[in-house]
Amino acid sequence: MTSLPRPPLGAHTSIAGGVFNAIRIGREIGADVVQIFSKNQMQWQGRWYTEEELAEYFRLIEETGVRPMLIHDAYLINLAGPRQPTLRKSIEAFADELRRAAVLKIPYLLTHPGSHLGEGEAAGIARVAESLRIAREMAGAPEVHILLEVTAGQGTNLGYRFEHLRDIIAQSGMEEILGVCIDTCHIFAAGYDIRTPEAWEATVEEFDRVIGLDKLRAFHLNDSQKPLGSRRDRHARIGQGELGPQAFANVVNDPRVNHLPMVIEIPGGPKVDKEDIALLRSLVENASNPEEERPAPSKSVSRQC
Repeated sequence: MTSLPRPPLGAHTSIAGGVFNAIRIGREIGADVVQIFSKNQMQWQGRWYTEEELAEYFRLIEETGVRPMLIHDAYLINLAGPRQPTLRKSIEAFADELRRAAVLKIPYLLTHPGSHLGEGEAAGIARVAESLRIAREMAGAPEVHILLEVTAGQGTNLGYRFEHLRDIIAQSGMEEILGVCIDTCHIFAAGYDIRTPEAWEATVEEFDRVIGLDKLRAFHLNDSQKPLGSRRDRHARIGQGELGPQAFANVVNDPRVNHLPMVIEIPGGPKVDKEDIALLRSLVENASNPEEERPAPSKSVSRQC
């Protein structure tokens, strides 16, 4: 299989009708990489894949060159919560996600650190670290790396400060398999500015100082409906939100990070995904004047992921 382009761009694609459909959609939208849910994201358990489904999945990967790089875990999972039986079910579900990633040969399983539900950030961070360790022991799957996603910081959610992710990684005792995914909407909502080259540089330097760039493994490229520091997770199309096209030009042209998989999570279906992936590619070539690539305004969107 050929190596990925730089940057490797893609989207979160649907597995409705079979996991192989995520690869088929990836080809249709011009993606290099895709992110998927491994099962219904609103259920604790899901059906297992048939042999025929897996065979078609791997055949399409080989045929198209589209790489499934990330699984986003189910929305019900909260590895930071103190309440039972939700915590036990969350750990078991996360272990199942790890097993599915291994079967699908997807290198990264991505999770939000979770919500402490009033118990406090320190207690929540410790519980996430312990939960991750238990889930991995249950699942095995040593080849799958776990990515902690930077969050916007709504409610009692953890992960809106780089220090949260640093501490989870350190306390887990699994530094070799834990990494970080930066969501551009989330970090902006959390108060990290990336709109200008100078702001982007300052944020990268802070990430490197607190966590280390070697721990950065993937990006979610989403614009933000809400302003800097709003602590609100509301995705917008590329260039149509508060971030603007220059922020994305900063990311896709930075040689320190533009080898990492970068996926969009924007509602609207394959047509929108195809347009926004094309726009991101144009920013790689025309980063000196990204304002020329600003898309026409469209209805606002509200996706959280």
